Amino acid sequence: MPTGEPALPTTPSAAPFGRLHECADCGQRQYVPHPAPGDIAACLRCDKVLRRGQRDPLPRTLALGITGIVLLLIACTSPMMDVSTTGMDRTATLLTGPEGLELHGLWELGLLVVLTTIAVPLAHLTGLTWVVGTLRLTRPPRHLPRLFGLLQHLRPWSMVEVYLVGLFVAYTKLRQLAHIETGPALWALVILMLVVVAVDALLDPEAVWETMERRGVLRRLPGCAPDDGIACHVCGAVTDAPEGAYCPRCESRLHARKHASLQRTWALALAATVLYVPANVLPVLTYVELGSGQPSTILGGARELLDGGQWPLALIVFLASVAVPVLKLLGLFTMLITAQLGLTARLQDRTTLYRVIALIGRWSMIDIFMESILVALVQFGGLVRIEPGYGALAFAAVVVLTMFAAESFDPRLMWDRAAETAARRTRSRPAVPAEAVSAQ
Repeated sequence: MPTGEPALPTTPSAAPFGRLHECADCGQRQYVPHPAPGDIAACLRCDKVLRRGQRDPLPRTLALGITGIVLLLIACTSPMMDVSTTGMDRTATLLTGPEGLELHGLWELGLLVVLTTIAVPLAHLTGLTWVVGTLRLTRPPRHLPRLFGLLQHLRPWSMVEVYLVGLFVAYTKLRQLAHIETGPALWALVILMLVVVAVDALLDPEAVWETMERRGVLRRLPGCAPDDGIACHVCGAVTDAPEGAYCPRCESRLHARKHASLQRTWALALAATVLYVPANVLPVLTYVELGSGQPSTILGGARELLDGGQWPLALIVFLASVAVPVLKLLGLFTMLITAQLGLTARLQDRTTLYRVIALIGRWSMIDIFMESILVALVQFGGLVRIEPGYGALAFAAVVVLTMFAAESFDPRLMWDRAAETAARRTRSRPAVPAEAVSAQ
């Protein structure tokens, strides 16, 4: 593993084995061997994990994928929680929350909850199971490369684990209002979360691509010199195809760097910054008791948990809904500014910052999921009810925009611009006179 600040002019590894790969985080070209089970292959320059060695990853991924589909179907068709107070009962399923948001005029928010908790997880698990399963056929379908490439984009939007944290926060709030009984859907979601984590740990995308090559689903990639060709930002293949062509492996459009990366990231980050103000000023929900409403903002919800003695949950809500969006926006602007200025300092740290931003942004959805559950369950006529607010819609837009911003940013540009700066500095240094050299 490299230590300290790496030198900017680097030379790709020239090991005569493995497949040529370009690191998606720093642009380093290197040959990546097949690691033994339990080992990892990391980037020579930025330490990004390029591949993890797994033993028989495809059969286990297939079994987990089928298990995940069954669990998700159980979660969608079974009751999740039953709440009762003063002789009135309310039962919630995964769809009850989105339906409640739609009834209050926030159909956009309900659609987002359905997509991230049901549609995308189901599509991701089904697609992955289909790809791994049909590769065992005598003649695998020809659409597998394109489908598998598409699945790489879906995983960040599958938020079963985030939904469970929001559900736990909602459960804590509901215990103060009514009697709660959990249903089979809740336990199915808990097991599903473990299955999804196991799939992420076991799946070796490169092993899937290699199996497709062996089964004749796609042609073997032609050889390419380390300094030539374009690396696909979806599957990582380095080919001699020209700019704008389609990747011969996953059929994605090829670009040396993500198209208009800085411009699109600036636009998305600025839009999220503008929406962050109403997201924190407007109420995200209103607690109505005996006809009297008490609006609550995101920060107010964390304060209520803290006042109720639930400081661990208050800390989770504060970090996910207040601190993470702010830090994510600050991180995006830091990367954008330093990339445009071509700064050479702390490149590896800024690359790590990019990975953290891409990883944590989705966890801000905790507040949205919690609200959808509360709106579904706390509807007891004139006695007590919870209504969603437009602050939640603005906050959800902030989360979505920052996730798109992180996706559109190309961290390799930080290394490219820094290398250009270093090259300009080298050219601008005055030449040493020949007389001085001979005198020395």
